[in-house]
Amino acid sequence: MIRAVLTDIEGTTSAIAFVKETLFPFAEAALDGFLDAQGDAPAVAAILAEVPGSDRRATLRRWMAEDAKATPLKSLQGLIWRAGFEDGRLKGHLWPDVPACLRAWATAGLTLAVYSSGSVEAQRLLFRHSVAGDLEGLFGGFFDTRVGAKREAASYAAIARALDLPPSAILFLSDVAEELDAATAAGLVTCQLVRPADGTRPSGRHAEAPDFPSVAARFGLPAPG
Repeated sequence: MIRAVLTDIEGTTSAIAFVKETLFPFAEAALDGFLDAQGDAPAVAAILAEVPGSDRRATLRRWMAEDAKATPLKSLQGLIWRAGFEDGRLKGHLWPDVPACLRAWATAGLTLAVYSSGSVEAQRLLFRHSVAGDLEGLFGGFFDTRVGAKREAASYAAIARALDLPPSAILFLSDVAEELDAATAAGLVTCQLVRPADGTRPSGRHAEAPDFPSVAARFGLPAPG
């Protein structure tokens, strides 16, 4: 019996294009100004201390160009995005089918959680300032790469422990087959979101769904009224 839904963001709740064409360019354009203004702030200084090399800005820009899943980069991007979300320059994209399902699942008592390579800060901001309003309060947990890499089974086992649930009671939603493989190895139930607009390729190794209502139907979860 499914008692919790753990969801990825990019390619799952939100368009890949939003992250790559809106959030990433916003952070890149704002990087120098943000560091000039906030580089000495304790939270920012702590992040910069984790960036290797003498030219930390060059390292950050290289990571941005490589779309590296480096935790310091993700943490810094989260702080930059916070400024954009809070002043209204950014709104968190969600596919239209997502908000009603999240509300229905939370209302029915399912635990909702997020596991994304984006920082917990960025995750909270996206759902707090989403196009569908403030959905942050629907979630009982937010997890990023500090819990472990997304393609390692140990990460999903750690999330199950944090949620205080057996892995078999957690449904993990993602568009990336290798992440689903790792979750399956940890004992979670999995479903691949294959959204045509995102160009996702089905793996054939996991249950598949084109949207959240289809996930609900496939796994017997509550559906929006």
